[in-house]
Amino acid sequence: MEKNTRRNIIGGVAIALALGIAVTLAVTEQRAMTPGDEVELTDSTEVEQLTCEYGIPVDDYDIRYGIVEDNQTLSTLLRSHGLTPGDVHRLTEKAEGTFDARKIRSGQAYAVFYSRDSVAEVRYFVYEESPRSYVVFDLAGEYSVRRGENPVEWQRKTAKGSVETSLWVAMQEAGASPLLAVTLSNIFGWTIDFFGLQKEDGFKVIYEQEYVDGHGLDSFHVIAASFTHGDSTYYAIPFTQEGEELYYNERGNSLEGAFLKAPLDYYRISSRFSNSRYHPVLKRYRAHHGVDYAAPTGTPVYAIGDGTVIAKSYQAGGAGNYLKVRHNSVYTTTYMHLSRFAKGIKVGSKVKQKEVIGYVGSTGLSTGPHLDFRVYENGKPINPLLIKSQPKKPISESNRAAFAIVRDSLVTALAGL
Repeated sequence: MEKNTRRNIIGGVAIALALGIAVTLAVTEQRAMTPGDEVELTDSTEVEQLTCEYGIPVDDYDIRYGIVEDNQTLSTLLRSHGLTPGDVHRLTEKAEGTFDARKIRSGQAYAVFYSRDSVAEVRYFVYEESPRSYVVFDLAGEYSVRRGENPVEWQRKTAKGSVETSLWVAMQEAGASPLLAVTLSNIFGWTIDFFGLQKEDGFKVIYEQEYVDGHGLDSFHVIAASFTHGDSTYYAIPFTQEGEELYYNERGNSLEGAFLKAPLDYYRISSRFSNSRYHPVLKRYRAHHGVDYAAPTGTPVYAIGDGTVIAKSYQAGGAGNYLKVRHNSVYTTTYMHLSRFAKGIKVGSKVKQKEVIGYVGSTGLSTGPHLDFRVYENGKPINPLLIKSQPKKPISESNRAAFAIVRDSLVTALAGL
């Protein structure tokens, strides 16, 4: 398999971003340059330039690339390339403390380096555990195992568009990864109801995307963004205060609040809060004091705010697997029809905002995978989409002048898109 094909299957020294306007963001200092990016040749004599992959000179070996198949293990892979059970056992022992050989996953890429002699023995086996990192199994001598990192770069990009059907589709039509829509919904998640977007709502965003070998990964850092929702335009301006980077609006108020607008990433509302909704299973009208979010089974469900788990149970004829979280003396939330609970979650567990507490399912009285999410204010059900949320600490007075410079430059940059 060609190298580029392999990189397409699995998707790393960052490039500093400069807006070229009144302020330069200190991105360069926050990302360390990978050693070896710049090589100065001081010897004018003939220099043999080696082409290396995983730190191995590729011209010295024949390389075969592959993908880990279902139910394949390190042992079956290596034995299929001529290693004995004893070889595999010895190599597994050498890997202890560096890599757990049991964690090889199907769908990941690997490479096998063969010597170019008459025997053509396996010299290296390389397993790519992620687009950024790999594990090299050196099969020479006493055997050894080491980790390595693929070189990465961050590329500055921009996108703008308007919503016709969904933000996901709008992002694709703007030439950006649709997963950037999830990033925006996380940033504006305390401010905008992304499950109630209107046609022609629009966005502009300046961002960085991580790349490995020229292929974009699903890693983004938003430099600035604006979102027009209805008659209002909302800004997201990053600023570091007291060692923490948060996003602020143009007035210097944090976009993060005490409660998230929704308990899961960007999907769709299939049923809203109502005092009289036709139940698809019971075939009659009754109150539905929650919001149903249609999402695939296994989608992570978050606690919308800090709190304590006060109930964890199963209700066969109703909620299925469900959790209740008390956030303070006023608000309690319930998460229903979960396929399973997050590991370690139990009654009395302290949870943080956006901590995964369970996964979408279709347990109990349900016709398909969804989350039935409910909010109680002083014990009474309220529309979850209308929950009030106080923002985190705003820009301090001592930082106002510096923030104003950053804000003005970024708003200008967004306007110029």
